[in-house]
Amino acid sequence: MVRAESASVTAGPTLAVVAREAGVSVPTASKVVNGREDVAPETRRRVTEALDRLGYVRRPRFDAAKAPDLVDLVVHSLESSWTGAVLHGVEAAAHEAGLEVVVSAGPNRARDGRPERGWLDKLTARGSSGVLFNLAELSPSQYAWLDHHHIPYVLIDPAHEPPAGVVSVGAANWQGGVSATEHLLGLGHRRIAVIAGHRRTMAGNARVAGYRSALASAGVRHRAEYVRYAGFDEAAARLRTHDLLDLPEPPTAVFVCSDRMALGVYAALAERELRVPDDLSVVGFDDLPEARWVAPGLTTVRQPLGEMAATGLRLLVRMMHGERPEGTRTELSTRLVPRASTAAPPANRPTA
Repeated sequence: MVRAESASVTAGPTLAVVAREAGVSVPTASKVVNGREDVAPETRRRVTEALDRLGYVRRPRFDAAKAPDLVDLVVHSLESSWTGAVLHGVEAAAHEAGLEVVVSAGPNRARDGRPERGWLDKLTARGSSGVLFNLAELSPSQYAWLDHHHIPYVLIDPAHEPPAGVVSVGAANWQGGVSATEHLLGLGHRRIAVIAGHRRTMAGNARVAGYRSALASAGVRHRAEYVRYAGFDEAAARLRTHDLLDLPEPPTAVFVCSDRMALGVYAALAERELRVPDDLSVVGFDDLPEARWVAPGLTTVRQPLGEMAATGLRLLVRMMHGERPEGTRTELSTRLVPRASTAAPPANRPTA
């Protein structure tokens, strides 16, 4: 098990120094450090600024004789179906490992734009033995904080390339983009657009690269006007769909790089009284519950979110026991799930 240093080891200023700097009592400063809610916002701000300014470090209080039985899962949101799939995978793997999991959304950002540090203090206060992160990204200071405290952690589907040596789990996004595009090519489509996520994320870039590779392999010319970015946002995807439909030669099919964005495509078509797949074939990515609920059912690339989360937890358990995974990046395969949102282009359909 990887353990943090004892709370008796001190570094930097004491809590009394922080309290004096912030103009508060030591008990009040202690409340802020331990994430207590019964502190006035202005007082919390002064103490937090003093903590950061003085470089105060709160040491975790681990019981050296205690076996690891508590881990944290930090997610970007507690309300999305994506998070539900991650929670399901973590819960099943944690049950097998005899672990308890604390789930939280975070971290929020203070008014100055810097991440609030309260969630880190809560992490050490409850003695978590490791952390799973399903966040878009961590800041350099957060990586440094975790490494300084020797807390093992694993990233699930990070948006950007993590620092060297950081362990992460993701999906085969490039292959997923290839599968989605090859499916549409196989139906006879040649005017295939893509509505991508973010330009500079690993997943976004890989899915678009897979789309382009499949087109090139089929000898289909890549059209720059068919590539649109919507930041994984449903409303933005609706607008990008209208842009595509307004082209002089609109696409007959679109690969949408997330199921949530595909819902925006459906909305745009409904606004124009067009139908899926009669007027436009649609392929999504993720295979969230929404893909089955929408009508017609969404053909999509299944990203194994639950398996990714479970794999992340198993890697974390190994790290908590002092092991080091052979590689820092684990990718799980994706697969196409055909439903009713794709068909041959109108020109290729047999007449009645």
